[in-house]
Amino acid sequence: MSVRIRTRRNAAALAAAAALVASLAGCSEAATPQGPGGDVPQGAPSVHESADRAGTTEVAAETAGAGGDAQGAPPPGAEKVRDAFAGLQATLDDTCTPGAGDCAYFLGRVNEELTGLDASMKADQRGSGRFEEPLAWTAALRTTLAGDTSTANLEKHFKDLTGTRDRVNTWMQDHPEDYR
Repeated sequence: MSVRIRTRRNAAALAAAAALVASLAGCSEAATPQGPGGDVPQGAPSVHESADRAGTTEVAAETAGAGGDAQGAPPPGAEKVRDAFAGLQATLDDTCTPGAGDCAYFLGRVNEELTGLDASMKADQRGSGRFEEPLAWTAALRTTLAGDTSTANLEKHFKDLTGTRDRVNTWMQDHPEDYR
């Protein structure tokens, strides 16, 4: 293969990579008036793990004020709630058939996303009172599950899990000021 052909192939590959990076950069700022939509990239599970570990000390250290700044930056804690909510929304188009053997990942993920969102709402510096209804729904789900996150128990409570997910999603869509 000649040097000229290799150079052309390398240039074409670099141009394709640059176009991909440019298109992905445009996607990272996606938002809708109703909150993060299907065009928002999914957060990594580690985002939710860090929300689980977030304590009031960590949140209080972020800032002393309870609101956003004059330039419109989100209030402290709102980003964690928004990111956790985006993770929950990523489960909306998925489902499974209890008993068919295809539910372990899906139901585990819905449970994990609800747990992460619950933790981020509780850690929000503006107070968990902003999220009174969704926190009550997730608390009721925790009572129903009784700490058993086995696939069999999650399948048994399929409607409770997906129903809580859907109720929280609808509530969040109706209250974007609470996480933006």
